Amino acid sequence: MSYPKPPTTVPEQIELLARRGMKVTEDTVHFLTHIGYYRLRGYWIPFEETNPPDGEHRFREGTTFNDVLNLYVFDRELRLLVTDAIERIEISVRNQWVDALAQGRGAHAYLDSELFLSQRQFGRCLAELSSEYDRSKETHIKHYKKKYGEPNLPPIWAAVDIMTLGQFSHWLSNLKSKALKSRIAKPYGLDEEVLCSFLHHLTVIRNICAHHGRLWNRRVTVTMKLPRSKPAELAGVIDHGPDPNQAPRKIYNTLSVLAWFLDCICLGHHFRQRLTTLIDADEIDVSAMGFPEGWLELEFWKGANDE
Repeated sequence: MSYPKPPTTVPEQIELLARRGMKVTEDTVHFLTHIGYYRLRGYWIPFEETNPPDGEHRFREGTTFNDVLNLYVFDRELRLLVTDAIERIEISVRNQWVDALAQGRGAHAYLDSELFLSQRQFGRCLAELSSEYDRSKETHIKHYKKKYGEPNLPPIWAAVDIMTLGQFSHWLSNLKSKALKSRIAKPYGLDEEVLCSFLHHLTVIRNICAHHGRLWNRRVTVTMKLPRSKPAELAGVIDHGPDPNQAPRKIYNTLSVLAWFLDCICLGHHFRQRLTTLIDADEIDVSAMGFPEGWLELEFWKGANDE
């Protein structure tokens, strides 16, 4: 089947929205020009009638373009908040990995294939890292290339900086020693399987954020393995859903685990406060994000605005 829909101009898009029952403003032209009809479309779907009598897309009575824009702006600010948290967590876990491998095993410990479970995965990780190394223009990498010939890759504390988050999550999960992975996970009070699963999950979340994707009501394709009993403060907060081992696909559990990690690594952080302030300011219905009823009464979230 060939795609039948022709492109439309901004005036035609405005006419279409008005015909479907949305109240547009003078600013609508500006935002459709600079954000785009297709990108905003995901944010006005919740304002559409579920079963219009004529089968056409119709907006609920009273829907305005500003309602849609408010949701779009909220989602953008949520992505920025989540990106900031992921950066802090990623840096912390990378540093734990470096310390765990380098102490007692040397500056190039990661080149020892015996430390890794799957040799095929190890080879793939090494090939990806070599490619990143060849392309890198970072000052410390250029310095290593110029001064040292052996080994042909930099020490672990330099190598980790040129890995993508996805690549790093594979290096971490492929470690053979459970004791080594447990050492890396210990500062966060988590089981090593939960840590590895969460890092893999975060690669998906960060890619969504980096590509300006919709996050607030996203059904995430790659979920995380959930902590069962430890830490107790977190286990009683997350939503286990029908599967006690795997998180539901909404963003609530991700936000909860992000808050927990920041408790462990960032003294005096304001993640909870920023999140709840953002939700309150934009009057967002958090049920679309998977938040349980009464979530603010949980001890984990209580007093967030007092941080």
